[in-house]
Amino acid sequence: MKTPLLKPLLAVALAGLATQAALAADRATPREARVLFEQAVKYMEANGPERAFAAFNDRNGQFVRKDLYVFVIDDKGVYQASGAAPEALVGLAVLNTTDAAGNPLFREMIDTTRATQEGTVRYMWLNRTTNKVEPKVTQVRKVGQYVVGVGYSAPRASADDAKAMLARAVELTRTDGPAKAINAFNDRRGSFVRDDLYVFMVNLDSGRFEAMGMNPSLADTDARGLVDAEGHALVAEMIDKLKNADEATVDYVWRNPVTNRVEKKRSYVRREGGSLIGVGHYLE
Repeated sequence: MKTPLLKPLLAVALAGLATQAALAADRATPREARVLFEQAVKYMEANGPERAFAAFNDRNGQFVRKDLYVFVIDDKGVYQASGAAPEALVGLAVLNTTDAAGNPLFREMIDTTRATQEGTVRYMWLNRTTNKVEPKVTQVRKVGQYVVGVGYSAPRASADDAKAMLARAVELTRTDGPAKAINAFNDRRGSFVRDDLYVFMVNLDSGRFEAMGMNPSLADTDARGLVDAEGHALVAEMIDKLKNADEATVDYVWRNPVTNRVEKKRSYVRREGGSLIGVGHYLE
């Protein structure tokens, strides 16, 4: 059962950060979150808790960037600092609060840092930029009697999202031709790379990548011989399935570029001319 504290916490974060959310157009990356986390830990170790709390609670200060902020809870699960909404959250006891999926995130943070001093906790929480509850990855570290944390939103695309991107990719290939489509798919800042979604394209005759949105440097490298973490020849299976069909679905395990974890993935692939075009989504 979800604790009744979750709704007030989310409401506070939503109301208290509406102005900032409107101004923050970008999601922070995992790398940016790690940089802020390390800076926050060093600052607290060098300046002590009270001075650090004041700095972390300054929503216009150096420890609030894009949709990132620093928070601190003590070993009893009480907020000591939060760049999200300090006026409402500081002093709030959240030890038994659960996230939208029922996970006791704060208790897990405390238990994690007791065991290893530093760790990572995953849960569902409000993204203050999008005002949506999304998967979140938070890095935590024990500093004295406190737990310091910085988290980043790790959006997870749905099957419908993947199918919609695939349909756009196929349409672009048909209307503008393969060469222009390949350039678009390999553009990591373009519309065919978004969060954990991207397009890949394989030449059916040569079995070589023509495009790979996650890693364009793989273009013109062997795809047919590629295997996943479980030894599954995923692209070979895709090509084989398209011998007698115009579209197919293949399940495998692959690195999620958002969470940087190897996860289960389902890709939808289509034959278009002499190429295989695919988009996949990561499974819950």
